[in-house]
Amino acid sequence: MAERKKQKPKGLSNPLNNQTEAQVEKKKTIELVQALSSAFGPSGLEDEVRDEICTRLQTHIKPRYSFSRDSIGNLYVEKAEKSRPWIILDAHMDEVGFMVQNVLTDGTLSFLPLGGWDPVNAAGQAVTIRTVNGDFIRGVVTSIPPHFQNGQNKKQPNFSSLHIDIGAGSRDQVLEAGVEPGCFVVPHTECTFDWRFNTFCGKAFDDRIGCAAAMMTLEGLKDQELSHVEALFTAQEEVGERGMMAAVEALEGKLAICFEGCPADDTFGEPFPTSALKKGPMIRAFDKSMITHPKWLDFARLIARKNDLPLQIAVRKGGGTNGGILHTHNIPTIVIGIPTRYAHSCCSFCSIDDLNNAVKLACKIIEGVVEIAQKAQDSMAPVFAPEEEWVVDCLFHAIPTTI
Repeated sequence: MAERKKQKPKGLSNPLNNQTEAQVEKKKTIELVQALSSAFGPSGLEDEVRDEICTRLQTHIKPRYSFSRDSIGNLYVEKAEKSRPWIILDAHMDEVGFMVQNVLTDGTLSFLPLGGWDPVNAAGQAVTIRTVNGDFIRGVVTSIPPHFQNGQNKKQPNFSSLHIDIGAGSRDQVLEAGVEPGCFVVPHTECTFDWRFNTFCGKAFDDRIGCAAAMMTLEGLKDQELSHVEALFTAQEEVGERGMMAAVEALEGKLAICFEGCPADDTFGEPFPTSALKKGPMIRAFDKSMITHPKWLDFARLIARKNDLPLQIAVRKGGGTNGGILHTHNIPTIVIGIPTRYAHSCCSFCSIDDLNNAVKLACKIIEGVVEIAQKAQDSMAPVFAPEEEWVVDCLFHAIPTTI
């Protein structure tokens, strides 16, 4: 049985013959996103994603940073010369996927979702299954062809009625191939980039596009003396923020930026979408897990305006992020989202321009925080603007503060 090979970056040819520095950087970003998107990393089995992040970051920011992991699979990127961090960057490594529940007599597999899935989005899709031997097998989520549909079976699918077919003829053949209950499954989707539209098409942008943003932010800051920034790449966010729950007690940051591949709302009838593709990154003011601290939100919005960066503000009745855990542990958090069309499905779109603007916004926010901190430390009687005073309180004063 052939081992799964990492997919090489593909897409339409670059129309420019003379490669400028900007084009070289663009190609690097494309290759990074494609590698992260293609990695096999459902909730609970993020090893391939973590290894990809480690290898790439160590090339660029080591020895200034050290790398470690914990028992749940979180990756910590910390300053080698330990100093109390001011800002924590966060992104989660896992993607929504499935797990084999049982192998049936006819050779098909029952399965359960890992993370939030609509079964309609799964039916008829190609998937990749990791066997107990570490091999990878192609499968298809079963669907009834229209030729055989009638009034009785033409109904909305649910996960109890869907199976995965790997082309075997019996239960014994499936077991011999190494597919057993507990095997992990992800969509079988190749990540491509279209130079005409500057868009990626692939899987797992929630939250591999966020991982790319966190990595690019760290690399963008590497030549500056910003010694109080660390990063955390978490496991199992899609099944209840479990990685962050395991990590948060060990974090010492005063403020946090959480990168997300946020669901775009611009293609299904919203009159005023707040997470539209190619309109810039989104900051979430509210979801069911968190109300963003208004002063942190105001600071980020002011930074965006000062630097002429596009920004969308979203208020969501559902959803939730690692910020929901972070902000309850006295670490005010903003969620910077890169709009992702058709999140939590087998194939999504996102824009390289939104990714780059999210990184620029994060870098400018961090630079602004550090500038304020240095001003507070270097001046005997510093004068701060109202939006700066809150940052100083977060960085240097104990929480809760005395009123």
